[in-house]
Amino acid sequence: MHIRFVRTLLFALVMLCMPALSVAQLGVFITIAPPPLPVYEQPLCPGDGYIWTPGYWAYSDDFDDYYWVPGTWVLAPEVGFLWTPGYWGWSSGRFVFYEGYWGPQVGFYGGINYGFGYFGNGYEGGRWDNGRFFYNRSVNNVNITNIHNVYNTTVINNTTVNRVSYNGGNGGVNARATQEEEAAARERHVPPVAAQTQHEQAARENPEQRASVNHGKPAVAATARPGEFKGAGAVPAREAGEPYRGETGARGNEQAGHPESNVPRPGNNAQAGRPENNVPRPPVPAHAKELQPHERPAPPNTGNPKLDQKYQQQQDKLYQKQEQDHQKLAQKQEQEHQRLAQKNADDARKQQVEQKHQQQTQQLEQKHTQQQQHLQQRQQPPRPR
Repeated sequence: MHIRFVRTLLFALVMLCMPALSVAQLGVFITIAPPPLPVYEQPLCPGDGYIWTPGYWAYSDDFDDYYWVPGTWVLAPEVGFLWTPGYWGWSSGRFVFYEGYWGPQVGFYGGINYGFGYFGNGYEGGRWDNGRFFYNRSVNNVNITNIHNVYNTTVINNTTVNRVSYNGGNGGVNARATQEEEAAARERHVPPVAAQTQHEQAARENPEQRASVNHGKPAVAATARPGEFKGAGAVPAREAGEPYRGETGARGNEQAGHPESNVPRPGNNAQAGRPENNVPRPPVPAHAKELQPHERPAPPNTGNPKLDQKYQQQQDKLYQKQEQDHQKLAQKQEQEHQRLAQKNADDARKQQVEQKHQQQTQQLEQKHTQQQQHLQQRQQPPRPR
């Protein structure tokens, strides 16, 4: 009998025996704790409105392993919104992941000390004021030449300093949500933005991010922007949080998807039915015509109007050149598609061309990312020591 059929039959029997438990609460059984949080430095904030989202260990049942999703700077989806990080928790004999979200208040994230302002409760890295986000320089890596909305408040961290990455269970953080944190979960909020889900997908597809490969010390622990896994903006871990034991997760009842996609956050029943929880992650574009225009960087603000104008012209020139590159490659790929159709090419040849197009598209995006990073480095003073 086919193994998958047997698993499906067992899953159906579990459902009949547990009518009070929703499908969204089952997920994948993981009995091995996620690795400790690695030690890494925060990359430079790329511009106004970006908020730090800490890195975390995710899990894939496709290869039965944890993988590190790098911390990264993300543009807030709305003015006034802050990020509540996701976290792993021990529940009913398994580890489950509670997905993070954007909202006007920071909710419960398991008491996990992610650092950089997320010390287990609330957020000390910055605040919104009159439509602008102000950064606390004591916990964030911000270049004050380009970003002037900053302040400096020393944070007294009362949380036990450790690298534990989960709540509850044997050795986990012992923390419970406060009334304010529970209220935050019930407020209007939105799921991770597209850039974050694509960032997570890129980490999942990179074997070097897997715990069994990097032994708890990922080669890319943090990035300046989502998806920038190469170049100056990609920061490696300095060390693993603790010696890696080399264990991977164990699955029980199988269900399509990932654990983080199938478990609702406590106190937020509305999340269980979100489309984002039930559909695959958006794929990496395979053709240049599918690429979205590059996000324009924040306007330069050095305090020198002439220098700002010069830098802005450089940014505009690079933006226009990269859009031209998109159009040229899209046109070239479309012409190749037309020639294949005219020649009635077989499936093997079509697949070969598709693979080539995907490689071309990804190489172009990597090239553009490096160009943007190099321009940003030229326009910024050296990082203070």
